[in-house]
Amino acid sequence: MSDDRLPAAIEATGLMRRVEAQGDHAAVLHKGDPERGTLLLVVTSRGKHVACLERALSLDGKYRWQQVGPAESASSRDVSEFLAKRQRSDPDLWLIELDIVLAERFIAETTEEG
Repeated sequence: MSDDRLPAAIEATGLMRRVEAQGDHAAVLHKGDPERGTLLLVVTSRGKHVACLERALSLDGKYRWQQVGPAESASSRDVSEFLAKRQRSDPDLWLIELDIVLAERFIAETTEEG
């Protein structure tokens, strides 16, 4: 198993800067453990839910981004309930909201990169 992850706080900052450098918006909804916390990205486009992404360990021992949680265009209530449940089960979880005009492109690039 690989342990080549960046500390969660550094990875969160890098992702947010990447999004902001493209003229989009990013915000930390909840700070988790700065070293080992899991990152959960809440991707929106102009305030409309698009997807949630989480970095998970794959069978080949590498970390990859995958879509989790409510489907695109889910209600804000469904998204809020999902995030609250995840936060209760993992207090070290980082919740980061990314409001991106070209959200589908960001998701494709991010999940492809790993």
